[in-house]
Amino acid sequence: MTLTDRLNGINLYLIGMMGAGKSSTGAVLAQALGYQFFDTDAVVEAAAGQTIAEIFDRQGEAAFRQLETNVLAELSTYRRLVVATGGGIVTQRQNWSYLHHGIVVWLEVSPDVLQARLARDTGRPLLQGPDWETTFTTLLAQRQDLYAQADVRVTVEAEASVEAIAARTLALVAERIGSDADSAVLN
Repeated sequence: MTLTDRLNGINLYLIGMMGAGKSSTGAVLAQALGYQFFDTDAVVEAAAGQTIAEIFDRQGEAAFRQLETNVLAELSTYRRLVVATGGGIVTQRQNWSYLHHGIVVWLEVSPDVLQARLARDTGRPLLQGPDWETTFTTLLAQRQDLYAQADVRVTVEAEASVEAIAARTLALVAERIGSDADSAVLN
């Protein structure tokens, strides 16, 4: 029986800090499983008709978080999806009720690697400012324990290819299903 068969339509939700590779890994995972792929940030932008930076600028973070929750709520009603979430989605308690409709996978990347990836990224509203490294460190500290609540933790090495990360993720999900076959989320 393939992993897709064993999942029986259960969604995978990728969580982790911005720059962890959730979108690129999610697309590869979806293809491997024969699932559809969605990135909550892209869906929020399409629904709002604005970029995330514009939403933050014009309406504020609270409005963005509400849109993000609405998108996640809608996506969680479907099956056979891989969903890459925004890095802060875990900070809203309500979102966990939607995430638990599937298997939550944390792409854990070292802070040094994340900082190197994000150093020249101007599209992240929360990291715009003169001391983005302190902001990044604070965000990571605030979110670390929330990410750790994931069903599956995938430690991502700096040099790993997206395909290797996806393969490792699939192996760990298969392991989780095997040891948790009677769990409510997997029935």
